[in-house]
Amino acid sequence: MNDTIQSLHSRKSVRVFEERPLADEVKQAILHAATQAPTAGNQQLYTILDITDQALKDRLAVTCDDQPFIAKAPLVLVFCADPQKWVDGYGDAGCTPRPLGKGDLMLAVTDAVIAAQNAVVAAWSLGVGSCYIGDVMEQCEEHRAMFKLPDTVFPAAMLVFGYPTEQQLARPKPERAALAHIVHENAYRPMDSAERKELFGAHTGHQEYEAWMRAFCERKYNSAFAVELNRSVQKYLDAFPTAEAR
Repeated sequence: MNDTIQSLHSRKSVRVFEERPLADEVKQAILHAATQAPTAGNQQLYTILDITDQALKDRLAVTCDDQPFIAKAPLVLVFCADPQKWVDGYGDAGCTPRPLGKGDLMLAVTDAVIAAQNAVVAAWSLGVGSCYIGDVMEQCEEHRAMFKLPDTVFPAAMLVFGYPTEQQLARPKPERAALAHIVHENAYRPMDSAERKELFGAHTGHQEYEAWMRAFCERKYNSAFAVELNRSVQKYLDAFPTAEAR
């Protein structure tokens, strides 16, 4: 296993950071690595928000499901899916671009998340931990206002970075599912209940499968967070088919 693959295997989410800032050269290395990510047509359909205002970090710690460690992170980046800048550029050139659609948004989300993962991998190689904050997709009205986002720019991913504490480095990485359940050859293969029990065994540990699944369903899938997440994302999606080209 080479160093790159070893790094991918060892990397885990970090939610407790040492109280020391990231040197500017480290931050710049992470940002430059993000922008070297694969991108559709070399369009870089994303904008990265570097959140340096402590008041904004404090607010994000509340709006993103009350997670105080967000406010303490030395580096907070929001990766926004941004197809709008290209539409604006077409307008500069006197084009008549069609209205943005959901496909444009999905392509931009893909670009944004690939860039985010490049940042994650680069950071870990420099000894810097990170954690994805999916909750940034919640409460779209407030986050739009906080970041001054146009209707056609979507906060696809948020990352917090910092140097992990010893406890975080020592914490075991959660087990991942076996390839046999994740990789399907040539076509999707529906699983039966017995195989799903094997698939989710990486998560359930010594707990009884059905009881663990019921608890997880209530804690995650049926949670108020999930309901708000879907409402917020749906609001963005509903706006896209009627978005006017600018």
